[in-house]
Amino acid sequence: MNNKISGSTSSSRKFYGNYYSINYWGVKETIINKWFDLKNEKQNRLVVFDVEGVIMPRARFMLFRVVAEKGLRAFIKAVFFCFLYEAHLISMKRLLKNLYKTLEGVPLEKFLDHFQRTPLMPGVKEVFKELKECGFKIALISSSIPRIVLERLAERLEADFVSGLEVGLSEGKLNGEIWGDVMERGGKAIALRKILNNENSPFHYCIGVASDRDNIPLFQLCNLKIGYNPDFFLSRKSDYVVKGELSRIMPIIKGEPIESGVQIFSDSRILRKVIHIGGFSVPLICISIFNRYTVALLILLITMLYIISEMRKMTGRSTALISYITYKAAGKPEYQGFVMAPIFYALGIVASLIIFSEPVGYVAITTLTLGDGTASFFGQRFGRRRIPFNKDKSFEGTVCGFLFAFCGSLLFIDPLRALITSAIGMLAEVSPSPVNDNLTVPLLSGLTLTVLMAI
Repeated sequence: MNNKISGSTSSSRKFYGNYYSINYWGVKETIINKWFDLKNEKQNRLVVFDVEGVIMPRARFMLFRVVAEKGLRAFIKAVFFCFLYEAHLISMKRLLKNLYKTLEGVPLEKFLDHFQRTPLMPGVKEVFKELKECGFKIALISSSIPRIVLERLAERLEADFVSGLEVGLSEGKLNGEIWGDVMERGGKAIALRKILNNENSPFHYCIGVASDRDNIPLFQLCNLKIGYNPDFFLSRKSDYVVKGELSRIMPIIKGEPIESGVQIFSDSRILRKVIHIGGFSVPLICISIFNRYTVALLILLITMLYIISEMRKMTGRSTALISYITYKAAGKPEYQGFVMAPIFYALGIVASLIIFSEPVGYVAITTLTLGDGTASFFGQRFGRRRIPFNKDKSFEGTVCGFLFAFCGSLLFIDPLRALITSAIGMLAEVSPSPVNDNLTVPLLSGLTLTVLMAI
């Protein structure tokens, strides 16, 4: 269901934009002058935001803190169902029903307070202010967050429409029941269609900003589709893929030239790159200090401590040094969720050490750390030409990653094998896949070199 939220009057400033039609090679092929007929400036424009992962951290992780207060058993159950969903084994509807069932008996005000204290993603307020100044209407749609929470959020951000799930109450407490269109398959599209067909304010142009696969039906109703830190499935349906600050969506929405040159990295992003590239020290440690099995065991132990730290974080507690490093690397808003990337990264290194022989495993790790790490760094900082089949990657980043992977591999193998292995590794890095590239890059690199060594 959707409700209109009263907000401040939109600015009367004229807005004239350009819509860029993108050809297969990601080049601006044609410019359709003026999104809107200048003779009919009253045509309404709507920007619809997926809330989880764009405006706020993912709701299912925020729910963990409330669930944790129900006891360890309830918390483990919630984590288990989230894992099943992430593995594509259950639907979002089933996940939500199980999560909210565990919240039965929680006072509504206490439940709302957890959302109220959750920080917004960086730049949200500034983006919403600019959209309102440009005359846009704004809608917030969520399949996980209750409508009553979205209404309060809309008041803070001056959004115009909200649509979220309904929660059952008994004497001011949650009774575990939830319902609404948004939790059904394709439900977000149903909610958006109701907003677009609003009798008092019909919209003729819609822009969607979302982050995960549950928004694919919603995207089908949008004229312009922007994937913000999207997963593999949504990125394929997006006209543009944006990472980093939310403010980077504004030139796209306003039809302005998109800056793709030098980007200023935040401290957290720099730290992530240092940690990722620093993994190149693992092969060197294996050669000079410990054997590879000992190093693999140590990494697994550290990974287990990290997982325990993240689970404690979901209950509102911290684990000294590990939590501090995670906070610095992820940033405050991302820190609210369960940060999975380090786990896949560690597993990619451990798998390379255990599965492959020497020096194959070392080259696989080199491709992951030097190749993938530098490809991401140079691509985000200097990337201008997008890869046709993966809008999130650039030619510049891929070439730099290949060169670093090749040079690093020369420490362990001959130039020809290093050339082929690095090329395959970077192909895996740039290829869109539902499997995390921290796993695909080292495994495909290692398998390629294993075949080459046998020839």
